Amino acid sequence: MPATKVLFVCLGNICRSPMAEYILRKLVAEKGLSEQIEIASAGTSGWHNGEDMHQGTKQILSAHHINSDGFQSSEVRPEDIAIYDHIIAMDDKNLHDLARIFGDSRPDKVYKITDLLPESEYDYVPDPYFSGNFSETYTIIHAGCIAWLNHWQRQHIQKL
Repeated sequence: MPATKVLFVCLGNICRSPMAEYILRKLVAEKGLSEQIEIASAGTSGWHNGEDMHQGTKQILSAHHINSDGFQSSEVRPEDIAIYDHIIAMDDKNLHDLARIFGDSRPDKVYKITDLLPESEYDYVPDPYFSGNFSETYTIIHAGCIAWLNHWQRQHIQKL
């Protein structure tokens, strides 16, 4: 079975989407599923292409014992719609931008991370670049990554 490919998306690919990428990588590795799930992130703007993640993101990941080495910001490409099985945005603006990049059709594989948290008070992930609250962002994204992984495992077990 080919690996499931996940792409997390935010505006600049320096705060929220790399945070999600590295959180899910750690969760997947802890479950021994790294060969079955590939994870990446990108931004809709391309403003920070080639840069490292925001220092606040690095600090919150480090505080949770998540290694963030080797990151380099990149931009969403039109061909990503065919490459990735799940394209997970952080907010409605990201979804709007993805529709522009991919065309007006919004396949089921493009959705917000908070869609995985129906009981949550959040319907988007606040951008810590503007809010400064990297802890709040981490909490929401971590919960979303756990929900995604649990859903993936249930689906995967059913296919066996």
